[in-house]
Amino acid sequence: MKPIEFELERTIAAPIDQVFARLVDIDGYNEWMPKRGSMLKRTHQTSPGEPAVGTTYLDEMTVGSTPGEIAELESPRKVVFHWWDKSKSGTVKTEGWPGFFLEPQGAGATLVRHHAKMEAHGVYRLAVPVFRRLAVRERTATIDALKASFE
Repeated sequence: MKPIEFELERTIAAPIDQVFARLVDIDGYNEWMPKRGSMLKRTHQTSPGEPAVGTTYLDEMTVGSTPGEIAELESPRKVVFHWWDKSKSGTVKTEGWPGFFLEPQGAGATLVRHHAKMEAHGVYRLAVPVFRRLAVRERTATIDALKASFE
């Protein structure tokens, strides 16, 4: 089965450097993510230092904890995260690559293209239609909360 992929766009009333800084501040997500409409309860960076490729984090979700890492980083235009969910036996059930691609839009505005990709493995592929609805809802909540955090 093909991966789930979709893209959302928002124009944010802030300079590209500020939007990028907010996206790579993993611990800062707790300040601007919505308390309703998202499965994310809390997130925190689990490796030391400034955000870079390989920086790790842990998302505490309503359905459990999900580890992840920064997979790609090009300041101030691109950050791609990679998360995964494993079974008790260690097999990857689902994994995703939410990415943010930023373009300056005149003075003080940034176009954010949020590309989301998710793959389900094994028997979990049967739930792809449900996962797609959940992913669209979750990623929309994230990008809308990002935009609102600058208003």
